[in-house]
Amino acid sequence: MKYGRGFAEKNVRRMIQFSKVFNDFEIVSTLSAELSWSHFIEVIPLDNKEKRLFYLQKASEEKWSVRALRKQIERKAFERKEIAQVQIKNYLPNAESTFKDPYFLDFLGLKEGYLENDLEAAILKEIELFILELGVGFAFVERQKRMIIDGEDFYLDLLFYHRKLKRLVAIELKLGKFKASYKGQMELYLKWLQKHEQQEGEEQPIGLILCAEKSNEQIELLEMGKNGIMVAEYWTDLPPKEKLEKKLHYLLKEAKARIKNNLLK
Repeated sequence: MKYGRGFAEKNVRRMIQFSKVFNDFEIVSTLSAELSWSHFIEVIPLDNKEKRLFYLQKASEEKWSVRALRKQIERKAFERKEIAQVQIKNYLPNAESTFKDPYFLDFLGLKEGYLENDLEAAILKEIELFILELGVGFAFVERQKRMIIDGEDFYLDLLFYHRKLKRLVAIELKLGKFKASYKGQMELYLKWLQKHEQQEGEEQPIGLILCAEKSNEQIELLEMGKNGIMVAEYWTDLPPKEKLEKKLHYLLKEAKARIKNNLLK
């Protein structure tokens, strides 16, 4: 197959861009063992080194194809990871890169006016895609985990195990805004799991509360991360790219302001 002059010039331009952007030979050498040239080309337009490195490392760890990498960039995986870190950075440092905020559950196809059990049923129907959105390392354990406490039945929506963290991960699904009462409910579930389900060699269980809308000040005041609990929004429809960028920019700005305020206290 013959390629024209334009193709050759384009490749030369890419090589020049590559040499300017990726000037750390050791990092490039390590990642190139797992990734293709096309993976590197995909991240060149990104606006900073930290972001480029994040996507390449995740692509290597999670075996993303070039198409999957492009989709994660479009869905702002880097920004969502940064927003999620604000809650847990001082309490669960080994879990910083595990969670996101918000989670995109746009594959569920839920109609307006759905109920919590509709959300749960939709997630179970699309469990493979849900685990992909959660990230590498998650394994599904059980739905509606029954817990008997003082003779009363309690049910946890979803229970997962994270292989790398060596922890059970309890997930509760909530419609509407976050409520302070959700914290006590999740703490109870985590204590029960620690007592009855935690195996030798495992770390303490952690919880993820997925809400349609977060209440940032309540979450900050309750210091959820101290108890191994994270709260994140879920979006059942992926907004247009411009709206998504604007929303994530606002959330990231707000999150960084909270970190700065905490450091000044």
